[in-house]
Amino acid sequence: MKRLYVAAHLLDAQMLQDRMDAHGIHAEIFNANAQGVVGEIPFVNAYPEVWVADETDMVAARSIVEIFETPRPEKRPTQCPGCGESNPGNFEFCWHCGADLPD
Repeated sequence: MKRLYVAAHLLDAQMLQDRMDAHGIHAEIFNANAQGVVGEIPFVNAYPEVWVADETDMVAARSIVEIFETPRPEKRPTQCPGCGESNPGNFEFCWHCGADLPD
């Protein structure tokens, strides 16, 4: 096994592990529950870590991490074609009337 990624939050480690699994790469999360003992151990030792089981998968795994860390552009607010209400760019349905929003 080889360490691939040190996450700031357990959720990030879990999302990355899911992406690895989707690409057929077996990954494990270490320190999943260690944040509960911060203060007893240094906080840098409590960060969740994603480890790859097969070192031959490291090149592919690093490319997945690179994509994972790439910031996504924010979508602009969308105006509902049904009622004209403004909706955040990440909404699929109008919060006011429930109509489908354009992509």
